[in-house]
Parts: sequence; structure tokens; C-alpha cells
Amino acid sequence: MNRNFSKLAIPMGVVGIVLLLVVPIPPLLLDILIIINIVLALLVLMNSMFVQKPLDFSVFPSLLLVATLFRLGLNVASTRLVLGQAHAGQVIQAFGQVTVGGNLIIGAVIFLILVVIQFVVVTKGAERVAEVGARFTLDAMPGKQMAIDADLNAGLISDVEAKERRAEVSAEADFYGAMDGASKFVKGDAIVGIIIIIINLVGGIAIGMLQRGMDISDAVNTYSLLSVGDGLVSQIPALLMAVATGMIVTRSNASSDMGTTAAVQLTQSRSALMVAGVAAIIMAIIPGMPVFLFLAVGAVLLFMGQRVKAAETAAALAARSAAELPPQEETTEDIMEKMRVQALEIQLSTDLVDLVSGSADDLLARIKALRHKVAMELGMVVPPVRTRDHVELPPATYVIRIAGVEAGRGTAPAGRVLALGENLAALPGTPTVEPVFGLNGKWIPAEMRHTAEMQGATVIDRVSVLITHLSAIVKTHAGRLLSREDVRVLTEGVKEISPSIVEELVPGLLSLGEVQRVLQGLLAEQVPINDLPRIYEALSLQAKKGTEAEGLIEAARNALGPVIADKYLEGACLAVLMIDPSLEQSLLEGLRPSELGTQIVVDPSRLEAFLVSVTETFTSAESAGSSPVLVCAPALRPAVQRLVSGRVNALPVLSYTEATAGNPNIETVGVVRSVQSISA
Repeated sequence: MNRNFSKLAIPMGVVGIVLLLVVPIPPLLLDILIIINIVLALLVLMNSMFVQKPLDFSVFPSLLLVATLFRLGLNVASTRLVLGQAHAGQVIQAFGQVTVGGNLIIGAVIFLILVVIQFVVVTKGAERVAEVGARFTLDAMPGKQMAIDADLNAGLISDVEAKERRAEVSAEADFYGAMDGASKFVKGDAIVGIIIIIINLVGGIAIGMLQRGMDISDAVNTYSLLSVGDGLVSQIPALLMAVATGMIVTRSNASSDMGTTAAVQLTQSRSALMVAGVAAIIMAIIPGMPVFLFLAVGAVLLFMGQRVKAAETAAALAARSAAELPPQEETTEDIMEKMRVQALEIQLSTDLVDLVSGSADDLLARIKALRHKVAMELGMVVPPVRTRDHVELPPATYVIRIAGVEAGRGTAPAGRVLALGENLAALPGTPTVEPVFGLNGKWIPAEMRHTAEMQGATVIDRVSVLITHLSAIVKTHAGRLLSREDVRVLTEGVKEISPSIVEELVPGLLSLGEVQRVLQGLLAEQVPINDLPRIYEALSLQAKKGTEAEGLIEAARNALGPVIADKYLEGACLAVLMIDPSLEQSLLEGLRPSELGTQIVVDPSRLEAFLVSVTETFTSAESAGSSPVLVCAPALRPAVQRLVSGRVNALPVLSYTEATAGNPNIETVGVVRSVQSISA
């Protein structure tokens, strides 16, 4: 019942407002509606002060339009009663008699002051802020969307979180655009209020003298007070709504309501409180000033300043006590912990320690999200990432190490954000190259973020740059990060759901080390190992024929064929690079077994010519907007992959069986053809 009433309340109210414009109402009902109007305006103002961010009150623009229409309907109804009956209820009568003391001049002055405050100060300022806010929000929208996509690709957020953030960005743009238009309602409402009071005053005096036989003094006295009272009744709620509009458009996203935030920030500086207190006491000395009042205010400010000083002193003593604690004796376990080589480690220069702030969006929280994303994508658990400072690193530098060996290095200057784009020359900052994709960028001051976004640049914060770099390194070296213990844990997990598969494979056919080698080979080519039961089934069949690592890996890949091909689909289409049949045959004839797997044994110049042709064909396809894969015969795939990965690392190599798994639409975008040096 309550839900149905809430759903119908606004539509029924709008219909009532329309009826209010054309149907006469009695003075008692007008009093009730005026009271509702005043209370509604006060309620909206209070809500605008207690929300933490503007989007929490997203219905405000529509509510402002309905409230303005309601107020105009009341103006029409009250004008009808004032001119028709010379009486418009007790509320208007009270505002005309009590609020302004029954004095026409006082009432007119108060009314004009309210109009000036609303129209010149509040409404004008709110309109300008709403206009600027709408423009900047719309200009920054593409940059925010790109930042969300960057966080999603880096594994910092999930698909659900990305969808929520995109919806929030869109809702923010819609809200500020609506507020830009809604502020015009408030401005028009102030103008209409002035016009209506003039109509009431002139029309009332004319009706009183011509139709009711009043003399001019009685007509002026009666209708002027009613007109002023009606104007005040309308302008006070209008002023409250105008102030609420200003509150909403000037609020920034905060973690608390306006009152709490203002109290904290106004009392954060001891010096400001002390200076203000002393100034109040000095003003008490000026002759004619109310001494007691100024002294009381000054004393309160000085007392608050002393309280802030006491809190700062207590915090400093606590920090000093913690620093002066005697160092604990280093145990053997502590030394062994420091000696241990970490599987994955991030070293930070001393000026980058602030990245590990303990907040919900710091480096450690982002690493946690990245580990979850990689686990979902590749089916492996990334080992814990150790972060520590390193005094020997250059300023603003970080180093990513795998098993104690440096795997990547970059910079993340404090107080800066990375801008990526083509039009960066006008922005101040330090040119750089983005470490993952090799894009030209510039580290610009953080306060220039919005300026860069307005110029079409993609702006990324320092933590996102580091996490994106870490994500690329983790995926590139996923095989190295998969330990024997990880394989044991994964195998135990498969045993719980498919015990027969594990019992047949390990240790009957393959050792745990041999299974690890296969899984590492899959991860080295970015093949996910989520479907371990299917992988183990394929290994069980292949292991009965032979336990060579290459054959086992290819058997597992064949079992995962649809999954491998799906990763490279563009819609329902798979863009491929073919090898010329005669060239492919010559490469097959050159296949030879070795301890490291099959190798193509031909003249080095012929191999070089083949790799040059692959590189040129791949580059041409990429320039045309495709992201192709190279396909070849299943027997040839491992050897070709080893050759190509050293030259064109971004080019995946699939066998015909893998490429056709799942029946995708195959589109040939290039052919690696035989050249003279190969065919010779």
C-alpha cells in the first residue's frame, strides 16, 4: 500500500497543481497548501545539507520543477482570493499583519530584500556554478570512461564494479546537466514573484475602489498588506529552494555530511582559531562596541584553539614515544625471513612509500584486486606480493622483481598523474614512455588533471600505472610464478571433484613436476588453466603414448581449443595469418626433434627471411585494424611459436585444430609467402 502510494503521490500532486490553476479553492485549503509548501522547501533544504554527495539527491532537479509549479499554482489561487474576496486565509493575513507589523513600507522593503537576495545573490551564483559544473562534468566524461577501462584491463576492478562506475559517471553527467536547466526555474520563479505582487497590488486597489466602493486609503491598506503577505509567503519557500539549489551544485563528494565536514575543517587549524580569538578581543576595545559579547566570542575561539593544541601535542607525544621504543633484538627467524627470495616483490624508492597508505585505494588494495583478476583469467594464484622501500633506488622509481631478478622498472613521481595522448605539448610536466604499451606520455601536476582531460588526454594515477605494469609482468611470467606447491594445491582441488582423473594421472602416469612443466608451458602462452579436469584428462591419454613435455602441452592445448580461439575472436570472427602452403611444407621438412622440443633446422638466412615476412605481414594487418593470430599445421606450431615469440611477441600462434575449434568465422587478413631466400 505504501509503495503504491509513493508511486502515485507525485503524479497525483501534479494533477492537483493543474487543477489549482483553474479551480477556485477555499481559504482554509489554501492555508493547508501554503504550510505544505513551506515545510516541503525546508525539508529539501535540510536534505541538501545532509547528503554526502550530490548524486545521493539525484531527484532534486525534477523535485525543484514540481515545487516551482506548486508555488506558482498557489500564487494563482491566492491572487484569485485576494482580488475576489479581499481575504486569502490566515497564513497570508498573518504574514501581512504580524511578520511585517502591519506596516506596508516595512513589508515592501522586506519583500524587496528577499527578492534581491534570491535573485541577485543565491540564484545567480547557483546558476553560474551549475553551468560550469555541467560543462566540466561533460568534458571530463570521456577521460573518466577511459580511466575505468584502464582499471578494468589492469585487473583493479571487476566487470560489475566497472559497470557501476560507468553508470555513476553517466548519472553524474545527467545530474549536472539537469541542474543547469533546473537553476533557470529558480531564476524565473523570482521574476514571477515580483510580477505577481505588482498585479495583486494594482488590481486589488482598482477592484476595491471601483467595485467595492472603498476610498483610496482603505483600498491601499487592505490590498497592499494582502499583496505583501502573499509575496512573502511565496518568496520564503522560493528562497529556501534557491539556497538548496546552491547547496547541491556547490557540494563536492565527501565522506560525511556538510555539518560534520564543516566542523572538522573549520577547527583543523589552531593558528586560525587563535588569531580569530585575539581579533575578537581587540575589537572589544573599540569604543561603543558591546564589550561582553566580543570578549565571550574571543574566549570561546581561544578555548577551541587550546583544545586543538592539546590534541596535536598528544599525537606528537604518542609518535615520539613510538619512535623512542628500544629496538627489539633480531632473531634467527627474522634474518631467515630477510634472506628468503620472494617470488614477487615491488621495491619502492623512499619518496614512493606513500603509495602504501592503508586506504581503500592504495597499492596493497589494488594488488589484492589484481591477484583476484589473474586467478579468474588464468586459473593460477599469484603469490603474495612483497612491497618494501629501497634507499638505493633513484627518486620516484619502482622496481618489480621475480625470484629476486628485476623484471621491470618505472617511475611514479609524487604529486603527479600520467597523461597519455597526442596533444600534451601545452601541458607542464616531464615527458615519459608508458612502460606497458610504449605510449608517449607526460607526468603532469595532479591539479592539471581536469585540464588534460578537457584536451582529450587519458589521465592515469600513479597507483594505476604501477598496477598496470605489474599486471603485464605477472601475465608475461605466469609460468615462472607457478610453483610446485601451487600445482599440488590445484591438484588437490581437482581431486575433490574428480578423484578418478587425479588418481589415474598422478603419480601413476606423470609426476607432479611433469604436470607443473605442462601447466607452465600453457601459462607461458597465456593459455588459462582454469579447466584443470579437462587438462588432466588430455594428459592422461597423451601420457600413455609418451611423456615428452611438448607433446603433453599440445595435447592439453587441443583439449582447450575452443577456449584458446575464443580469446582472440573479434565478435564471431577470427582474423588469421596463413603460411603459404609451399613455405609451410618446407618448414615441415626441416622439423627435427631435440631436447628442448622440435626445432626447424634450415639455413639461418632462410629462417631470417621467414621471420621478416611474418613481421611485415603482422604489421600490415595491425595497421588495417586487425588483431590476427598466425595459424599453421599442428606439428609445426611449437617450433614456429618459439621462433615467432622472439621476434613478434604480440603474435599468438595457433594450430589449425585450435583455430577451427568452436567453428568461428575465419577471416584471412594476410599470408606469409615464400621469398627467394627461402625457396632457394
